[in-house]
Amino acid sequence: MRITGLASGMDTESIIKDLMKAQRIPLDKIMQKKQYMEWQRDDYRSANKKLFDFRTLTSDTMIRQSTYIQKTVTSSAPDDISVKNVNSTSDFTGKINVKQLAEAATMQSTERVLASDADLTKKLKDLNVTVPTSFTIKTIKADGTLDKDGYIVKLDENSTMQSVLDDINKNSGVNAFYDSFTGKMAFTAKNSGELAKTIAADGTITNNNPSEIIIEGDTNNFLKLEDAVATDGKNAIFIYNGLETQRQSNTFQINGFEVSLKKASNTDITFSSAPDTDKILASVTKFVDEYNKLIENLNSEIREKKYRDFHPLSTEQKADMKEKEIELWEEKAKSGTLRNDSVLSNALGQLRSALNSAVSGVAGADRLSEIGISTSSNYMENGKLVIDETKLRKAISDDPNQVYELFAADGATDSEKGLARRLVATLDETRKKVIEKAGTDSAVNTTFSLGRTLKGYDDQISRFELRLQNIETRYFKQFSAMESVILRANNQSSYLMNAFGGGQ
Repeated sequence: MRITGLASGMDTESIIKDLMKAQRIPLDKIMQKKQYMEWQRDDYRSANKKLFDFRTLTSDTMIRQSTYIQKTVTSSAPDDISVKNVNSTSDFTGKINVKQLAEAATMQSTERVLASDADLTKKLKDLNVTVPTSFTIKTIKADGTLDKDGYIVKLDENSTMQSVLDDINKNSGVNAFYDSFTGKMAFTAKNSGELAKTIAADGTITNNNPSEIIIEGDTNNFLKLEDAVATDGKNAIFIYNGLETQRQSNTFQINGFEVSLKKASNTDITFSSAPDTDKILASVTKFVDEYNKLIENLNSEIREKKYRDFHPLSTEQKADMKEKEIELWEEKAKSGTLRNDSVLSNALGQLRSALNSAVSGVAGADRLSEIGISTSSNYMENGKLVIDETKLRKAISDDPNQVYELFAADGATDSEKGLARRLVATLDETRKKVIEKAGTDSAVNTTFSLGRTLKGYDDQISRFELRLQNIETRYFKQFSAMESVILRANNQSSYLMNAFGGGQ
Protein backbone atom coordinates (compact mmCIF):
# COMPACT_ATOMS: atom_id res chain seq x y z
CA MET A 1 0.00 0.00 0.00
CA ARG A 2 1.49 3.25 -1.14
CA ILE A 3 0.56 6.89 -0.32
CA THR A 4 2.25 9.16 -2.84
CA GLY A 5 2.34 12.83 -3.84
CA LEU A 6 1.99 14.25 -0.33
CA ALA A 7 4.97 16.55 -0.69
CA SER A 8 4.94 17.26 -4.42
CA GLY A 9 1.20 17.20 -4.97
CA MET A 10 1.81 15.13 -8.11
CA ASP A 11 -0.40 12.15 -9.16
CA THR A 12 2.47 9.72 -8.93
CA GLU A 13 0.27 6.64 -9.47
CA SER A 14 -0.97 7.93 -12.84
CA ILE A 15 2.51 8.99 -13.92
CA ILE A 16 3.98 5.58 -13.14
CA LYS A 17 1.00 3.85 -14.78
CA ASP A 18 1.64 5.82 -17.97
CA LEU A 19 5.35 5.06 -17.80
CA MET A 20 4.59 1.33 -17.40
CA LYS A 21 2.34 1.37 -20.48
CA ALA A 22 5.38 2.14 -22.57
CA GLN A 23 7.36 -0.57 -20.78
CA ARG A 24 4.56 -3.12 -21.40
CA ILE A 25 4.52 -2.68 -25.20
CA PRO A 26 7.04 -5.51 -25.86
CA LEU A 27 5.10 -7.78 -23.44
CA ASP A 28 1.82 -7.03 -25.22
CA LYS A 29 3.42 -8.03 -28.51
CA ILE A 30 4.53 -11.37 -27.05
CA MET A 31 1.05 -12.00 -25.63
CA GLN A 32 -0.48 -11.14 -29.01
CA LYS A 33 1.78 -13.67 -30.69
CA LYS A 34 0.82 -16.27 -28.09
CA GLN A 35 -2.90 -15.58 -28.51
CA TYR A 36 -2.66 -15.83 -32.30
CA MET A 37 -0.79 -19.11 -32.03
CA GLU A 38 -3.45 -20.48 -29.67
CA TRP A 39 -6.10 -19.59 -32.24
CA GLN A 40 -4.02 -21.31 -34.91
CA ARG A 41 -3.62 -24.41 -32.70
CA ASP A 42 -7.38 -24.55 -32.12
CA ASP A 43 -8.10 -24.19 -35.84
CA TYR A 44 -5.69 -27.05 -36.61
CA ARG A 45 -7.47 -29.21 -34.05
CA SER A 46 -10.86 -28.28 -35.50
CA ALA A 47 -9.64 -29.31 -38.96
CA ASN A 48 -8.25 -32.53 -37.46
CA LYS A 49 -11.66 -33.32 -35.95
CA LYS A 50 -13.28 -32.94 -39.37
CA LEU A 51 -10.64 -35.20 -40.91
CA PHE A 52 -11.24 -37.78 -38.18
CA ASP A 53 -15.03 -37.71 -38.60
CA PHE A 54 -14.77 -38.22 -42.35
CA ARG A 55 -12.16 -40.94 -41.87
CA THR A 56 -14.51 -42.75 -39.47
CA LEU A 57 -17.41 -42.49 -41.92
CA THR A 58 -15.26 -43.78 -44.77
CA SER A 59 -13.90 -46.69 -42.75
CA ASP A 60 -17.22 -47.67 -41.15
CA THR A 61 -19.28 -47.35 -44.31
CA MET A 62 -17.40 -47.50 -47.59
CA ILE A 63 -14.91 -50.22 -46.62
CA ARG A 64 -17.45 -52.50 -44.91
CA GLN A 65 -18.99 -55.14 -47.14
CA SER A 66 -22.19 -54.95 -45.09
CA THR A 67 -22.89 -51.58 -46.73
CA TYR A 68 -23.17 -53.20 -50.16
CA ILE A 69 -24.89 -56.51 -49.36
CA GLN A 70 -28.10 -54.98 -48.05
CA LYS A 71 -31.00 -56.69 -49.76
CA THR A 72 -34.75 -56.62 -49.90
CA VAL A 73 -36.32 -60.05 -49.48
CA THR A 74 -39.85 -60.90 -50.61
CA SER A 75 -41.77 -63.88 -49.28
CA SER A 76 -45.05 -65.41 -50.39
CA ALA A 77 -46.03 -65.85 -46.70
CA PRO A 78 -44.16 -63.34 -44.50
CA ASP A 79 -46.31 -64.31 -41.49
CA ASP A 80 -45.08 -67.92 -41.76
CA ILE A 81 -41.38 -67.34 -42.42
CA SER A 82 -39.10 -64.30 -42.57
CA VAL A 83 -35.82 -64.13 -44.46
CA LYS A 84 -33.09 -61.50 -44.20
CA ASN A 85 -29.61 -61.21 -45.61
CA VAL A 86 -26.66 -61.58 -43.23
CA ASN A 87 -23.55 -61.79 -45.36
CA SER A 88 -24.55 -63.14 -48.74
CA THR A 89 -22.96 -61.18 -51.58
CA SER A 90 -25.18 -62.71 -54.24
CA ASP A 91 -28.93 -62.81 -54.63
CA PHE A 92 -30.80 -65.90 -53.50
CA THR A 93 -34.14 -67.59 -54.12
CA GLY A 94 -35.72 -70.58 -52.46
CA LYS A 95 -38.76 -72.60 -51.45
CA ILE A 96 -39.45 -73.76 -47.89
CA ASN A 97 -42.16 -76.07 -46.58
CA VAL A 98 -42.28 -76.07 -42.76
CA LYS A 99 -43.43 -79.40 -41.27
CA GLN A 100 -42.65 -78.74 -37.59
CA LEU A 101 -41.38 -75.84 -35.51
CA ALA A 102 -38.54 -76.29 -33.04
CA GLU A 103 -39.52 -76.40 -29.38
CA ALA A 104 -37.51 -76.25 -26.16
CA ALA A 105 -37.57 -79.05 -23.59
CA THR A 106 -39.52 -78.39 -20.39
CA MET A 107 -39.78 -79.91 -16.92
CA GLN A 108 -42.26 -79.20 -14.10
CA SER A 109 -42.48 -80.34 -10.51
CA THR A 110 -45.44 -82.52 -9.52
CA GLU A 111 -46.01 -81.12 -6.04
CA ARG A 112 -46.15 -77.74 -4.39
CA VAL A 113 -42.66 -76.52 -3.45
CA LEU A 114 -43.69 -73.64 -1.16
CA ALA A 115 -46.89 -72.63 0.58
CA SER A 116 -49.25 -70.44 -1.44
CA ASP A 117 -48.54 -67.39 0.73
CA ALA A 118 -44.76 -67.88 0.72
CA ASP A 119 -42.58 -64.78 0.35
CA LEU A 120 -39.88 -65.51 -2.25
CA THR A 121 -37.55 -62.99 -0.62
CA LYS A 122 -37.56 -64.74 2.76
CA LYS A 123 -34.81 -67.13 3.72
CA LEU A 124 -35.69 -70.73 2.91
CA LYS A 125 -34.90 -71.80 6.48
CA ASP A 126 -37.66 -69.45 7.67
CA LEU A 127 -40.13 -71.10 5.28
CA ASN A 128 -39.61 -74.50 6.90
CA VAL A 129 -38.08 -75.92 3.73
CA THR A 130 -35.24 -78.42 3.79
CA VAL A 131 -32.82 -77.68 1.02
CA PRO A 132 -29.76 -79.51 -0.34
CA THR A 133 -26.35 -77.85 -0.22
CA SER A 134 -26.30 -77.87 -4.02
CA PHE A 135 -27.78 -79.40 -7.13
CA THR A 136 -26.59 -79.56 -10.76
CA ILE A 137 -28.49 -78.59 -13.89
CA LYS A 138 -27.49 -80.21 -17.17
CA THR A 139 -29.18 -79.24 -20.39
CA ILE A 140 -28.82 -78.99 -24.15
CA LYS A 141 -26.17 -76.61 -25.50
CA ALA A 142 -26.36 -74.43 -28.60
CA ASP A 143 -24.54 -77.10 -30.64
CA GLY A 144 -27.14 -79.74 -29.74
CA THR A 145 -24.98 -81.67 -27.30
CA LEU A 146 -25.58 -82.15 -23.59
CA ASP A 147 -23.63 -79.97 -21.16
CA LYS A 148 -22.20 -82.94 -19.25
CA ASP A 149 -20.57 -80.82 -16.54
CA GLY A 150 -23.66 -78.68 -16.04
CA TYR A 151 -24.08 -75.73 -13.70
CA ILE A 152 -23.91 -76.22 -9.92
CA VAL A 153 -26.50 -74.23 -7.97
CA LYS A 154 -25.23 -73.70 -4.42
CA LEU A 155 -27.57 -73.08 -1.49
CA ASP A 156 -27.15 -72.25 2.18
CA GLU A 157 -29.31 -71.22 5.13
CA ASN A 158 -29.43 -67.63 3.89
CA SER A 159 -30.66 -68.51 0.38
CA THR A 160 -34.06 -67.32 -0.75
CA MET A 161 -36.23 -68.74 -3.49
CA GLN A 162 -35.70 -65.52 -5.41
CA SER A 163 -31.91 -65.77 -5.16
CA VAL A 164 -32.08 -69.40 -6.34
CA LEU A 165 -34.24 -68.42 -9.34
CA ASP A 166 -31.95 -65.51 -10.21
CA ASP A 167 -28.87 -67.74 -10.07
CA ILE A 168 -30.45 -70.39 -12.29
CA ASN A 169 -31.75 -67.93 -14.86
CA LYS A 170 -28.50 -65.99 -15.06
CA ASN A 171 -25.93 -68.77 -15.08
CA SER A 172 -27.45 -72.05 -16.18
CA GLY A 173 -28.80 -73.22 -19.53
CA VAL A 174 -32.41 -73.14 -18.41
CA ASN A 175 -34.99 -70.57 -17.42
CA ALA A 176 -36.69 -71.33 -14.08
CA PHE A 177 -40.13 -70.08 -13.05
CA TYR A 178 -41.95 -70.43 -9.73
CA ASP A 179 -45.73 -70.29 -10.03
CA SER A 180 -47.19 -68.88 -6.83
CA PHE A 181 -50.68 -70.12 -7.77
CA THR A 182 -49.79 -73.81 -8.03
CA GLY A 183 -46.62 -73.58 -5.93
CA LYS A 184 -44.74 -75.57 -8.57
CA MET A 185 -41.40 -75.03 -10.33
CA ALA A 186 -41.07 -75.06 -14.11
CA PHE A 187 -37.87 -75.27 -16.16
CA THR A 188 -37.44 -74.50 -19.86
CA ALA A 189 -34.23 -75.10 -21.81
CA LYS A 190 -32.77 -71.89 -23.26
CA ASN A 191 -31.76 -73.77 -26.41
CA SER A 192 -34.50 -75.45 -28.35
CA GLY A 193 -34.31 -78.71 -30.29
CA GLU A 194 -33.43 -82.34 -29.70
CA LEU A 195 -30.12 -83.60 -28.41
CA ALA A 196 -27.76 -84.43 -31.28
CA LYS A 197 -27.92 -88.08 -32.24
CA THR A 198 -24.94 -90.29 -32.94
CA ILE A 199 -25.11 -92.05 -36.29
CA ALA A 200 -23.04 -95.23 -36.52
CA ALA A 201 -21.28 -96.43 -39.69
CA ASP A 202 -24.10 -98.92 -40.34
CA GLY A 203 -26.67 -96.11 -40.11
CA THR A 204 -27.86 -96.98 -36.61
CA ILE A 205 -28.99 -93.88 -34.70
CA THR A 206 -28.23 -93.79 -30.98
CA ASN A 207 -28.66 -91.18 -28.28
CA ASN A 208 -27.32 -91.91 -24.83
CA ASN A 209 -28.84 -88.77 -23.35
CA PRO A 210 -32.59 -88.97 -23.93
CA SER A 211 -33.50 -85.92 -21.84
CA GLU A 212 -32.62 -82.29 -22.69
CA ILE A 213 -32.94 -81.22 -19.02
CA ILE A 214 -31.33 -83.21 -16.21
CA ILE A 215 -31.26 -82.07 -12.57
CA GLU A 216 -28.99 -84.03 -10.24
CA GLY A 217 -28.13 -83.79 -6.54
CA ASP A 218 -31.51 -82.63 -5.22
CA THR A 219 -31.18 -85.13 -2.37
CA ASN A 220 -33.99 -83.62 -0.28
CA ASN A 221 -36.35 -83.44 -3.27
CA PHE A 222 -36.46 -79.68 -2.68
CA LEU A 223 -37.70 -79.08 -6.25
CA LYS A 224 -40.28 -81.93 -6.10
CA LEU A 225 -38.98 -83.51 -9.30
CA GLU A 226 -39.18 -87.22 -8.38
CA ASP A 227 -42.04 -87.76 -10.80
CA ALA A 228 -41.44 -84.64 -12.86
CA VAL A 229 -43.51 -83.98 -15.94
CA ALA A 230 -41.08 -83.47 -18.81
CA THR A 231 -41.44 -82.80 -22.51
CA ASP A 232 -38.58 -83.31 -24.90
CA GLY A 233 -37.36 -80.63 -27.22
CA LYS A 234 -38.15 -80.78 -30.90
CA ASN A 235 -36.17 -79.87 -33.97
CA ALA A 236 -37.62 -77.74 -36.71
CA ILE A 237 -38.40 -79.96 -39.69
CA PHE A 238 -38.72 -78.40 -43.13
CA ILE A 239 -38.14 -79.03 -46.81
CA TYR A 240 -35.75 -76.56 -48.45
CA ASN A 241 -35.65 -76.64 -52.24
CA GLY A 242 -36.73 -80.29 -52.23
CA LEU A 243 -34.40 -81.45 -49.42
CA GLU A 244 -36.01 -82.40 -46.11
CA THR A 245 -33.76 -81.34 -43.22
CA GLN A 246 -33.82 -80.25 -39.56
CA ARG A 247 -32.51 -77.49 -37.36
CA GLN A 248 -32.40 -77.14 -33.57
CA SER A 249 -33.72 -73.59 -33.67
CA ASN A 250 -36.45 -71.86 -35.62
CA THR A 251 -33.86 -69.24 -36.64
CA PHE A 252 -30.86 -70.38 -38.64
CA GLN A 253 -28.64 -69.42 -41.57
CA ILE A 254 -28.36 -70.92 -45.03
CA ASN A 255 -25.75 -69.61 -47.50
CA GLY A 256 -25.40 -66.24 -45.81
CA PHE A 257 -29.08 -65.44 -45.22
CA GLU A 258 -31.10 -65.91 -42.06
CA VAL A 259 -34.40 -67.78 -41.97
CA SER A 260 -36.89 -67.47 -39.11
CA LEU A 261 -39.68 -70.07 -39.04
CA LYS A 262 -42.91 -68.78 -37.47
CA LYS A 263 -45.55 -71.31 -38.42
CA ALA A 264 -45.71 -74.95 -39.52
CA SER A 265 -48.03 -74.42 -42.47
CA ASN A 266 -47.05 -77.55 -44.48
CA THR A 267 -47.24 -75.50 -47.66
CA ASP A 268 -44.58 -74.35 -50.09
CA ILE A 269 -43.44 -70.79 -49.36
CA THR A 270 -41.22 -69.04 -51.89
CA PHE A 271 -38.80 -66.18 -51.26
CA SER A 272 -36.28 -64.19 -53.30
CA SER A 273 -33.84 -61.32 -52.79
CA ALA A 274 -32.62 -58.28 -54.69
CA PRO A 275 -30.12 -55.54 -53.81
CA ASP A 276 -31.63 -52.84 -51.58
CA THR A 277 -30.60 -50.16 -54.03
CA ASP A 278 -32.07 -47.30 -52.00
CA LYS A 279 -30.07 -48.09 -48.86
CA ILE A 280 -26.80 -48.64 -50.73
CA LEU A 281 -27.38 -45.47 -52.75
CA ALA A 282 -28.05 -43.53 -49.53
CA SER A 283 -24.73 -44.71 -48.05
CA VAL A 284 -22.73 -43.73 -51.15
CA THR A 285 -24.55 -40.40 -51.40
CA LYS A 286 -23.81 -39.58 -47.76
CA PHE A 287 -20.14 -40.39 -48.34
CA VAL A 288 -20.01 -38.03 -51.34
CA ASP A 289 -21.84 -35.28 -49.44
CA GLU A 290 -19.45 -35.52 -46.48
CA TYR A 291 -16.44 -35.54 -48.80
CA ASN A 292 -17.71 -32.37 -50.47
CA LYS A 293 -18.24 -30.71 -47.08
CA LEU A 294 -14.73 -31.65 -46.00
CA ILE A 295 -12.92 -30.25 -49.03
CA GLU A 296 -15.11 -27.13 -48.96
CA ASN A 297 -14.15 -26.54 -45.34
CA LEU A 298 -10.44 -27.21 -45.90
CA ASN A 299 -10.37 -24.98 -48.96
CA SER A 300 -12.04 -22.17 -47.04
CA GLU A 301 -9.40 -22.52 -44.32
CA ILE A 302 -6.38 -22.33 -46.62
CA ARG A 303 -7.94 -19.50 -48.68
CA GLU A 304 -9.27 -17.44 -45.78
CA LYS A 305 -8.09 -13.83 -45.89
CA LYS A 306 -5.55 -12.70 -43.32
CA TYR A 307 -5.98 -9.17 -41.91
CA ARG A 308 -2.47 -8.18 -40.89
CA ASP A 309 -3.59 -4.89 -39.34
CA PHE A 310 -5.88 -6.68 -36.88
CA HIS A 311 -3.87 -8.13 -34.01
CA PRO A 312 -5.24 -9.84 -30.88
CA LEU A 313 -6.50 -7.25 -28.39
CA SER A 314 -4.80 -6.69 -25.07
CA THR A 315 -6.79 -6.45 -21.84
CA GLU A 316 -6.34 -2.67 -21.77
CA GLN A 317 -7.55 -2.35 -25.36
CA LYS A 318 -10.65 -4.45 -24.67
CA ALA A 319 -11.46 -2.24 -21.66
CA ASP A 320 -11.83 0.75 -24.00
CA MET A 321 -14.08 -1.03 -26.51
CA LYS A 322 -17.69 -2.16 -26.64
CA GLU A 323 -18.55 -5.86 -26.72
CA LYS A 324 -19.73 -5.75 -30.35
CA GLU A 325 -16.58 -3.90 -31.38
CA ILE A 326 -14.44 -6.57 -29.70
CA GLU A 327 -16.40 -9.31 -31.48
CA LEU A 328 -15.97 -7.72 -34.92
CA TRP A 329 -12.28 -7.01 -34.31
CA GLU A 330 -11.48 -10.56 -33.17
CA GLU A 331 -13.41 -12.02 -36.09
CA LYS A 332 -10.84 -10.42 -38.40
CA ALA A 333 -7.92 -11.04 -36.06
CA LYS A 334 -8.69 -14.79 -36.06
CA SER A 335 -9.06 -14.93 -39.84
CA GLY A 336 -6.42 -16.67 -41.95
CA THR A 337 -4.66 -18.69 -39.26
CA LEU A 338 -4.33 -21.64 -41.70
CA ARG A 339 -3.97 -19.64 -44.91
CA ASN A 340 -1.82 -21.48 -47.48
CA ASP A 341 -1.04 -24.20 -44.93
CA SER A 342 1.11 -26.81 -46.67
CA VAL A 343 -0.22 -29.82 -44.72
CA LEU A 344 -3.86 -29.15 -45.61
CA SER A 345 -3.05 -28.05 -49.17
CA ASN A 346 -1.13 -31.27 -49.82
CA ALA A 347 -3.94 -33.32 -48.27
CA LEU A 348 -6.50 -31.78 -50.65
CA GLY A 349 -4.32 -32.64 -53.62
CA GLN A 350 -3.81 -36.21 -52.44
CA LEU A 351 -7.53 -36.71 -51.78
CA ARG A 352 -8.42 -35.56 -55.29
CA SER A 353 -5.68 -37.75 -56.80
CA ALA A 354 -6.84 -40.79 -54.81
CA LEU A 355 -10.39 -40.50 -56.12
CA ASN A 356 -9.52 -39.68 -59.72
CA SER A 357 -7.15 -42.62 -60.28
CA ALA A 358 -8.23 -46.01 -61.57
CA VAL A 359 -8.23 -49.12 -59.37
CA SER A 360 -6.18 -51.86 -60.99
CA GLY A 361 -7.19 -55.49 -60.92
CA VAL A 362 -10.91 -55.12 -60.15
CA ALA A 363 -13.59 -56.72 -62.27
CA GLY A 364 -16.04 -54.23 -63.71
CA ALA A 365 -15.91 -50.51 -62.98
CA ASP A 366 -12.43 -49.25 -62.06
CA ARG A 367 -13.18 -45.50 -61.87
CA LEU A 368 -15.77 -43.39 -60.10
CA SER A 369 -17.01 -41.99 -63.38
CA GLU A 370 -18.05 -45.47 -64.50
CA ILE A 371 -20.59 -45.76 -61.69
CA GLY A 372 -21.96 -42.24 -62.09
CA ILE A 373 -19.73 -40.15 -59.80
CA SER A 374 -17.59 -37.45 -61.43
CA THR A 375 -15.67 -34.31 -60.52
CA SER A 376 -17.52 -31.04 -60.92
CA SER A 377 -16.64 -29.11 -64.08
CA ASN A 378 -16.92 -25.85 -62.13
CA TYR A 379 -13.34 -25.03 -61.12
CA MET A 380 -14.70 -22.75 -58.37
CA GLU A 381 -15.92 -25.87 -56.51
CA ASN A 382 -12.32 -27.12 -56.11
CA GLY A 383 -12.90 -30.74 -57.06
CA LYS A 384 -16.29 -31.49 -55.52
CA LEU A 385 -17.96 -34.72 -56.59
CA VAL A 386 -21.23 -34.81 -58.54
CA ILE A 387 -23.57 -37.83 -58.63
CA ASP A 388 -25.52 -39.00 -61.64
CA GLU A 389 -28.16 -40.79 -59.58
CA THR A 390 -29.63 -42.74 -62.49
CA LYS A 391 -26.25 -44.14 -63.49
CA LEU A 392 -25.20 -44.87 -59.89
CA ARG A 393 -28.52 -46.56 -59.11
CA LYS A 394 -28.11 -48.80 -62.17
CA ALA A 395 -24.54 -49.72 -61.20
CA ILE A 396 -25.71 -50.71 -57.71
CA SER A 397 -28.71 -52.63 -59.00
CA ASP A 398 -26.67 -54.50 -61.63
CA ASP A 399 -23.80 -55.52 -59.33
CA PRO A 400 -23.37 -53.98 -55.87
CA ASN A 401 -20.24 -56.10 -55.42
CA GLN A 402 -18.41 -54.20 -58.18
CA VAL A 403 -19.16 -50.95 -56.31
CA TYR A 404 -17.78 -52.54 -53.15
CA GLU A 405 -14.59 -53.60 -54.94
CA LEU A 406 -14.10 -50.13 -56.42
CA PHE A 407 -14.14 -48.57 -52.97
CA ALA A 408 -12.77 -51.33 -50.74
CA ALA A 409 -10.45 -53.56 -52.78
CA ASP A 410 -7.49 -54.52 -50.58
CA GLY A 411 -4.73 -54.79 -53.17
CA ALA A 412 -1.03 -55.28 -52.58
CA THR A 413 -0.04 -51.97 -54.22
CA ASP A 414 -1.49 -48.47 -54.01
CA SER A 415 -2.88 -48.74 -57.54
CA GLU A 416 -4.72 -51.94 -56.58
CA LYS A 417 -6.25 -50.52 -53.41
CA GLY A 418 -9.85 -49.33 -53.43
CA LEU A 419 -10.65 -45.63 -53.44
CA ALA A 420 -11.89 -45.59 -49.84
CA ARG A 421 -8.75 -47.35 -48.60
CA ARG A 422 -6.61 -44.73 -50.36
CA LEU A 423 -8.60 -41.97 -48.71
CA VAL A 424 -8.19 -43.53 -45.27
CA ALA A 425 -4.41 -43.79 -45.76
CA THR A 426 -4.22 -40.13 -46.85
CA LEU A 427 -6.41 -38.99 -43.96
CA ASP A 428 -4.34 -40.94 -41.44
CA GLU A 429 -1.09 -39.44 -42.73
CA THR A 430 -2.55 -35.92 -42.74
CA ARG A 431 -3.90 -36.28 -39.21
CA LYS A 432 -0.51 -37.52 -38.04
CA LYS A 433 1.15 -34.36 -39.40
CA VAL A 434 -1.52 -32.09 -37.89
CA ILE A 435 -1.14 -33.76 -34.49
CA GLU A 436 2.65 -33.35 -34.68
CA LYS A 437 2.04 -29.66 -35.30
CA ALA A 438 -0.95 -28.87 -33.05
CA GLY A 439 -1.40 -31.86 -30.76
CA THR A 440 -4.72 -33.05 -29.38
CA ASP A 441 -6.95 -31.70 -26.62
CA SER A 442 -5.24 -33.95 -24.07
CA ALA A 443 -1.67 -33.32 -25.25
CA VAL A 444 0.86 -31.35 -23.20
CA ASN A 445 2.69 -28.50 -24.90
CA THR A 446 6.06 -30.25 -25.03
CA THR A 447 4.70 -32.98 -27.35
CA PHE A 448 3.90 -30.86 -30.44
CA SER A 449 5.65 -28.03 -32.27
CA LEU A 450 3.14 -25.22 -31.67
CA GLY A 451 2.97 -26.25 -28.03
CA ARG A 452 6.70 -25.94 -27.63
CA THR A 453 6.57 -22.45 -29.14
CA LEU A 454 3.70 -21.54 -26.80
CA LYS A 455 5.73 -22.77 -23.85
CA GLY A 456 8.57 -20.52 -25.01
CA TYR A 457 6.17 -17.57 -25.06
CA ASP A 458 4.99 -18.44 -21.56
CA ASP A 459 8.59 -18.42 -20.33
CA GLN A 460 9.21 -15.05 -22.01
CA ILE A 461 6.06 -13.62 -20.47
CA SER A 462 7.03 -14.82 -16.99
CA ARG A 463 10.49 -13.27 -17.28
CA PHE A 464 9.12 -10.02 -18.71
CA GLU A 465 6.46 -9.69 -15.99
CA LEU A 466 9.16 -10.09 -13.35
CA ARG A 467 11.20 -7.42 -15.12
CA LEU A 468 8.16 -5.08 -15.19
CA GLN A 469 7.64 -5.59 -11.47
CA ASN A 470 11.24 -4.57 -10.85
CA ILE A 471 10.90 -1.52 -13.11
CA GLU A 472 7.67 -0.45 -11.38
CA THR A 473 9.30 -0.86 -7.97
CA ARG A 474 12.24 1.23 -9.17
CA TYR A 475 9.90 4.00 -10.38
CA PHE A 476 8.15 4.12 -7.03
CA LYS A 477 11.49 4.27 -5.24
CA GLN A 478 12.63 7.10 -7.47
CA PHE A 479 9.45 9.08 -6.93
CA SER A 480 9.59 8.32 -3.24
CA ALA A 481 13.13 9.67 -3.15
CA MET A 482 11.93 12.79 -4.99
CA GLU A 483 9.13 13.21 -2.46
CA SER A 484 11.66 12.94 0.36
CA VAL A 485 13.88 15.60 -1.22
CA ILE A 486 10.92 17.93 -1.77
CA LEU A 487 9.74 17.35 1.79
CA ARG A 488 13.20 18.25 3.16
CA ALA A 489 13.32 21.34 0.95
CA ASN A 490 9.90 22.40 2.16
CA ASN A 491 10.96 21.90 5.75
CA GLN A 492 14.12 23.91 5.23
CA SER A 493 12.15 26.68 3.52
CA SER A 494 9.72 26.82 6.41
CA TYR A 495 12.58 26.90 8.86
CA LEU A 496 14.26 29.76 7.04
CA MET A 497 11.00 31.66 6.72
CA ASN A 498 10.39 31.31 10.39
CA ALA A 499 13.97 32.25 11.18
CA PHE A 500 13.92 35.41 9.07
CA GLY A 501 10.56 36.40 10.37
CA GLY A 502 11.76 36.00 13.95
CA GLY A 503 14.79 38.26 13.31
CA GLN A 504 12.55 41.18 12.37
